[in-house]
Amino acid sequence: MKKTTIRAAAAATLAMGLIGLAAPASAQSTVDVAWNVGVVSDYVFRGFSQTGEDPAIQGGVDLTSGSFYGGAWASNVDFGDDTDAEVDLYGGYRTEAGGFALDFGVIGYLYVGEPDGADYNYAEFKAAASRAVGPATFGAAVYYSPDFFGIDDEATYAEVNAAFSPADKWTISGAVGKQWLNVTDDYTTWNAGVGYALTDKVGLDVRYYDTDVDGVPGAEDRIVGAIKLAF
Repeated sequence: MKKTTIRAAAAATLAMGLIGLAAPASAQSTVDVAWNVGVVSDYVFRGFSQTGEDPAIQGGVDLTSGSFYGGAWASNVDFGDDTDAEVDLYGGYRTEAGGFALDFGVIGYLYVGEPDGADYNYAEFKAAASRAVGPATFGAAVYYSPDFFGIDDEATYAEVNAAFSPADKWTISGAVGKQWLNVTDDYTTWNAGVGYALTDKVGLDVRYYDTDVDGVPGAEDRIVGAIKLAF
C-alpha cells in the first residue's frame, strides 16, 4: 500500500541522483552490475498483498561502486484499478562502524497506470543496521515518508529482523515490523520463512506472512512461495 513523498518526478530525481553517485569517479573506478528476476505466488509488501493475492513476475538491476549503490526493480501489481506495475528506483550508501553494517538510502515507488488523483507515487528515506554473530545476522531498519501512499501523508515503518544459516545452502529468516500512518490505522506485520540455494544463482523461498489487521483479505495470513535467479 503506498503514495508520493515528493511527487513522482521528485521521487525519481532523488533516487536517480543517488544512483548517479554510484557512477565511476575516475577512469579507475568500477561499477558492478547485477541482475535478478523472479516469480512469487503473491507479492506481499509489509503484510499486504499488492497483486490481489495473485502471482507476480519481478525483476531488477543493482549498480554498486565502492560504498555507493543504486538500482531499479519492478513488479506487476493489482489494486483493482488501472494500475499495472510498480517501479522502484533507489540509491544509497553502505558502510561499517563498530562491527555493524550500516545502510542509508532513499527509495522512490512509482506506479504505472496510476489513476488521476490516486496519489500512489511516493518516496521513503531509509536507515538500517545489521550485525553478524556466527551463522546468524540480526538487523533493524527505519523507513520514513513525508507523503505516503494514497490518503496517508507522514508515515514511518520500523522493523527488526534476523537470519540464521543452520546448514550449507539453507537460511531461516524472519521479521517483525510496525507501520505508523497519520490517516489510516497503524498496524503490525510479521513474516518467517526458509530459503534454499539450488545453485549459486537460483534460490527458493517459502514464507509465512501475517498482520494484526482484521477483515481485510489482502492482509490475512498466507504462505508465499518464490523462486529467484540472480546473474
